[in-house]
Amino acid sequence: MGSFWAAFLVGGLICVVGQLLIDGTNMTPAHALSLLVVAGAVLDGLGLYEPLIQFAGAGATVPITSFGNALVHGALMEAKKHGLIGVLSGIFEITSAGISAAIIFGFLTAVIFKPKG
Repeated sequence: MGSFWAAFLVGGLICVVGQLLIDGTNMTPAHALSLLVVAGAVLDGLGLYEPLIQFAGAGATVPITSFGNALVHGALMEAKKHGLIGVLSGIFEITSAGISAAIIFGFLTAVIFKPKG
């Protein structure tokens, strides 16, 4: 279980990397986010993201890199149980709650506040 300082430092470092990618290169924010998702996926595939979560707690589970981690983690877990079809079902199973929450809260925000455009 990570401390508040570990969460702050790791989460902040992930955000700094994202900001440096946007400010220091000609990457768009979408490109930087995609790269961070892929980085989280690669780290999970190499078995390095779970120890990071154990060390930093929310500092590793809240940033966008955690989405890549969740995709690979779910795919690998279900692939062990169900083979190739488990890869797809695992991706959807483990990420569906977060995606559903984003859609619902985005809709509610649009209903409550007047969207521009």
